[in-house]
Amino acid sequence: MKLGLTLGYWMAQPPQGAKERVLEAEKLGYDIVFTAESWGSDAFTPLAWWGSHTSTIKLGTSIVQLSARPPTSTAMAALTIDHLSQGRFVLGLGVSGPQVVEGWYGQPFGKPLARTREYVSILRQVLAREGPVSSSGPHYPLPYSGPNSLGLGKCLKPITHPLRADIPILLGAEGPKNVALAGEIADGWLPIFYSPKVAPMYNSWLGEGFARPNARRRKADFEIMANVMIMVTDNLEATIDSLKPIISLYVGGMGAPEMNFHKDMFARMGYEQEVDTIQKLFLEGARDEAIAAIPSEMIDDIYLIGSKERIRDRIAQWEDCGVTTLVVGSTSVDEVRTVAEVVLG
Repeated sequence: MKLGLTLGYWMAQPPQGAKERVLEAEKLGYDIVFTAESWGSDAFTPLAWWGSHTSTIKLGTSIVQLSARPPTSTAMAALTIDHLSQGRFVLGLGVSGPQVVEGWYGQPFGKPLARTREYVSILRQVLAREGPVSSSGPHYPLPYSGPNSLGLGKCLKPITHPLRADIPILLGAEGPKNVALAGEIADGWLPIFYSPKVAPMYNSWLGEGFARPNARRRKADFEIMANVMIMVTDNLEATIDSLKPIISLYVGGMGAPEMNFHKDMFARMGYEQEVDTIQKLFLEGARDEAIAAIPSEMIDDIYLIGSKERIRDRIAQWEDCGVTTLVVGSTSVDEVRTVAEVVLG
């Protein structure tokens, strides 16, 4: 089992001590460090800033939002950081959700699967640099010839020669069709809430992608980098309770009532009635009641909490399910060390 550190996205201010955590993670043998973006800080700039102090740890985005940039712009950033890091960059992508895509980026959210497929295809064209980059669309036509076009667009080949044509591309995905797409066109999958109890379901979705014609990978060389909290504690129940507000926000408020991918995922884990209640209470403004409605088992399913021995036993279950990397959001250097001791020994 490999270990990753995620710095997430910034809240009101830049996080404190991020560089120190990254350097400690590299020293202790973490495989990768990730940054993220929502509708504040971006993913590329902090990764380059803190990554410039490192020499061996991989540098990844988890995730870059498709609607934030045209695919050629994302490819430019990817090949730039890959050069600067001497081949350590990993590109994690995701479609985000309709509230962010349409409300923040002013882009249509429809056809997320088709948009992802087209986006990744263009990325790979840029990185291969075998000729001028073109796309027949319909989502990212190159050259553009639609409304308000001057008709002067020209297919171009990147001036800069990418260091690697095969920069790993990972997809953040939650639904069955999107996970299957990751298995087909990507080098790995970035699940936000993973649970071994439904691993057969996840693996069947991935298997559908692996079985498609021209699938890029097979199970044996496909990465599953699962986001997870690892918390060593003697008070299991109190620690679980402290995490319920986070899940309440994701289930109740991170998405529209009629389209919340996080809620749907927990429903597939067997908590359909519970998440309906949590969302209803959250949207009514009864936040404390929404938190109280979260079963402790729902938290324990997706996080690694308890004594070191309990956590190690459960890590073995995750590994047996196909998870290759645990991506952990430690908030201090001491936490970085504790997690390394538990996972890496």
